[in-house]
Amino acid sequence: MSDSEKQQATEKRRKFLVVADGTPESEIAIHFASLRALHTNGVVTLFAVLSPADAAGQWLGVQNIMREEARAEAEATLHKLAAHVNEYAGIIPELVIREGRLADELQKFIDEDPNVAILVLAAGTGKDGPGPLVSLTAGGGFRIPVTVVPGVLTEEALRALT
Repeated sequence: MSDSEKQQATEKRRKFLVVADGTPESEIAIHFASLRALHTNGVVTLFAVLSPADAAGQWLGVQNIMREEARAEAEATLHKLAAHVNEYAGIIPELVIREGRLADELQKFIDEDPNVAILVLAAGTGKDGPGPLVSLTAGGGFRIPVTVVPGVLTEEALRALT
């Protein structure tokens, strides 16, 4: 198989999209998505969104530095999580960083990539409810299914589900 054939085969694999926002719930979602991708020959896509900077004229230089620092921090976090996914499931995940409102960028990415098959989220366990992402997706609006994994699942329970 040539390199281009390998790339096309990889591009057509089902993607499990996880918002990597640094919460404990996102780690559970990453584990679940990694196991599902492993068992179905899929791909894990780790997705991070940077908040847009406000335009303030004279502070543009400061905003650019802050944006660069936020991007560098997001890249470092995603690379750390990617190494974890690789150790955990033997998968090299796709890394995506966008800038904007989370809901908008998530919707755009799902619409742009036809291989994104499932959005995997984990519900929060605190008194504040399942979390803003789970609440956001509860109303639908995505062209793909959303899997919400309980945020209290143990490693054994996760493995039993996949």
